[in-house]
Amino acid sequence: METNEVLKKLPQHLMDLIIEQPYKKYTAQDQAIWRYVMRQNSHYLPKVAYGSYLNGLKQTGISIDTIPHMYGMNRILREIGWAAVAVDGFIPPSAFMEFQAYNVLVIAADIRPIDQIGYSPAPDIIHEAAGHAPIIADPEYAKYLKNIGFIGSKAFSSALDHKLFEAIRLLSILKANPYSTQESIADAEKEIEDLERKFDESSEMNRLRNLHWWTVEYGLIGDINKPEIYGAGLLSSIHESVNCLNRNIKKHPYTVKAADFSFDITRQQPQLFVTPDFKTLDNVLDEFSQSLAYKRGGLYGVKQAIRSENVATLVYSSGLQISGVFTEVIAHKNTPAYIKSRGKTNLCVNNKEIDGHSVEMHKDGFGSPCGLLKNQNKSIEDFTPAELKKLGIIEGKSVELEFESGVSVRGVLQKIEKKNGKIILLTFSDCLVAFQNQILFQPDWGIYDMAVGDKIISAYSGAADAKAYGFRFPKFKDKTIPIEHGIKAQKLHQMYALVRKVREQHLNESDLNTVWKEVETNYPSEWLIQIELLEILNPNNDVYASIVKNLTKLKAKKELKKLIDDGLKLLQNNKEFIENKKTVR
Repeated sequence: METNEVLKKLPQHLMDLIIEQPYKKYTAQDQAIWRYVMRQNSHYLPKVAYGSYLNGLKQTGISIDTIPHMYGMNRILREIGWAAVAVDGFIPPSAFMEFQAYNVLVIAADIRPIDQIGYSPAPDIIHEAAGHAPIIADPEYAKYLKNIGFIGSKAFSSALDHKLFEAIRLLSILKANPYSTQESIADAEKEIEDLERKFDESSEMNRLRNLHWWTVEYGLIGDINKPEIYGAGLLSSIHESVNCLNRNIKKHPYTVKAADFSFDITRQQPQLFVTPDFKTLDNVLDEFSQSLAYKRGGLYGVKQAIRSENVATLVYSSGLQISGVFTEVIAHKNTPAYIKSRGKTNLCVNNKEIDGHSVEMHKDGFGSPCGLLKNQNKSIEDFTPAELKKLGIIEGKSVELEFESGVSVRGVLQKIEKKNGKIILLTFSDCLVAFQNQILFQPDWGIYDMAVGDKIISAYSGAADAKAYGFRFPKFKDKTIPIEHGIKAQKLHQMYALVRKVREQHLNESDLNTVWKEVETNYPSEWLIQIELLEILNPNNDVYASIVKNLTKLKAKKELKKLIDDGLKLLQNNKEFIENKKTVR
């Protein structure tokens, strides 16, 4: 993989998700699919896309004729401060968002099969490279992409979200494989339907994904009555890029309410949202972010962390960050009074692990009070040495702390730890921590580290210091299935390769007569190779007329009519094609 300065900044847990682009696995048919879609895009999108689509392709190193190499894109993308990486299909939404926060474009390495050439329900290299990359060249939009990536990397998913992600990933894998059985696809679709029925509340990530979908993926911009396209899902779909501008597709002004509109990735969208400009995207994102635990903290934030059942970080008002899987919270007057994690937990400040407070030290979890001491209107974090002494909080002495919530801490104070002018930790030996009749920590458990802070000011997904924590995304339950083509398919791909060779090297057309004879006999429905043959053959050739006749028959199939018509129209409008025919004559 060609690296650049952007990629060198990626943390290990994101690097784990990167794969080598399997470029040699792309067949000549795959290359033809890419070329067909990109030629359609380059002809149509300049009329309807925001900004200069063709210039965006050039700025991001994307060719119309050939599937792009990641290393080639990265050499060019570094000029605008971005990078691209290949991944194995769908990756967790939080990972996708975090890549964006690091200015990295995630590209699913697979390419859609020919029966999904107009619209693919799964991410593929056409969607990612031809949809996302060109618009990144716009600095104002790139800023929004980074911002929503950062916010998304902090948003909480629920435990049910993670199960749904795996189910959607499996369905995308099956649909991307032309040899999957209808039974396996139906089973995967049913699994998704069953999971969706269990949802009783949208998670933060679900609502943010809605915003991401209606902007980054399916966004329109400008006048609501005559908008332009900027969303990657629209830019990469040769069907939906046309359909989306029809009047029967409802257009809504883009506001924070878009977060409540869910979407179905397997179908074209019944409504879209129009932003007047890219600045509005940032304004709406800022408004939405105020509702997230990342900004709200408090009891809401702790409950979101617990609901996620995954690694999360709680931030005390003192600046102390606790990262782990949180399981319990004791509440007092609608605020957290005591929080508890299970398993490995570490403590950080400014996203750096504090010496002596690693996951090895807190391998069995962590628990601590939160709030003010009884009869005090000032937090321990801000106590001066004199105030500490007055309350008997002295190193080497037995100390009793009673919190407003009713939580009590009694033990020998071993250490007072400060960072950035704030007290962040009190460490006790022989310590008993209780709430009412419940024992929260007892002396024979060892040393007790008490977090200091009267509030939880932030809560977010993931670890504060991911490297020190050893954070990794769980391994995928289902891997992308390598497509194994049979002998008949391989022979078809060889013919695609021959057609490409004749076109690119300006070889004699005579070999194409043999190709057509084979196609006509064994692959009469393979419409794309027939379009490619017409591009090269002399219109006066009998084979040319025979291909046109066969394509006319194929147009009787509703799903092929537009694809064939668009292919023929492109040939007719292509100046290079016309000039070539003049030379042949």
